[in-house]
Amino acid sequence: MAMNSSVNEFILFGLTQDPRKQKAIFGVFMMFYLATLLGNFLIVVTIKRSRTLGSPMYFFLFYLSFADACFSTTTAPRLIVDAISQQKTISYNECMTQVFSAHFFGCMEIFVLILMAFDRYVAICKPLRYTTILNRHVCSVLVILGWVGSCIHSSAQIFLALRLPFCGPNVIDHYFCDLQPLLKLACMDTYVINLLVVSNSGAICTVSFIILLISYVIILYSLRNYSTEGKRKALSTCTSHFIVVVLFFGPCIFMYTRPATTFPVDKVVAVFYTIGAPLLNPLIYTLRNAEVKNAMKKLWCSKV
Repeated sequence: MAMNSSVNEFILFGLTQDPRKQKAIFGVFMMFYLATLLGNFLIVVTIKRSRTLGSPMYFFLFYLSFADACFSTTTAPRLIVDAISQQKTISYNECMTQVFSAHFFGCMEIFVLILMAFDRYVAICKPLRYTTILNRHVCSVLVILGWVGSCIHSSAQIFLALRLPFCGPNVIDHYFCDLQPLLKLACMDTYVINLLVVSNSGAICTVSFIILLISYVIILYSLRNYSTEGKRKALSTCTSHFIVVVLFFGPCIFMYTRPATTFPVDKVVAVFYTIGAPLLNPLIYTLRNAEVKNAMKKLWCSKV
């Protein structure tokens, strides 16, 4: 229980109250979620079992897929179950857990995307020193730093959330617990807390996005010395990375870099990065990557 709250459960409004639309939401998002789990599970297992996918890029992709599956799991099951249940309540503790875990895995995803951009930068701009710069030990340390950074970020978020006093209104106009909708229900002036949310989540999203943009510009600039075949291969990889980056960061920046206002469109935008990105990531990385496709064929066809 909160130290200063008379509310011990919240009601999640969900995406819509229309019963017909709710049935559709149940069906569609159930399929999306199962596809997300399947796609990311296939990538995780393929990279773990395959002998050809040993490079740092796949080491990071392994963690991206893992973070994707977990990130989707923090929000999607709740949305799916609530679409068909009469009781859309979520306890205070569950709500806080959801704030923490969504921010933890979401932040991890951001850090892994930066590591993947760094990996492409080294591979393209310093090809001769690639294996020495990004050896297994360095990669492991970078991923651990990512986990630690995510933990610090989500701890800061939960610290803010736990300090919010609630004294009556308890309907969250969203399909999962997040700081933005919770701030609307708090019985206090949330101006300062909102500034902290913007400076924490907003800064992580915006700064990361800028770092990623700069790194891809440098990579594209370095590609001018490559042969046509080399250019094509590198461009293909970078394009798929960039599509993922835009899909994830566009909505994030929209959500977390503005004053304490919530728009009706917020929920739809949130669907993009909480459910859309984890579903599309495995598709984008596998369909655009011959190595992953071949490794999957080898591994799964030999089993069948």
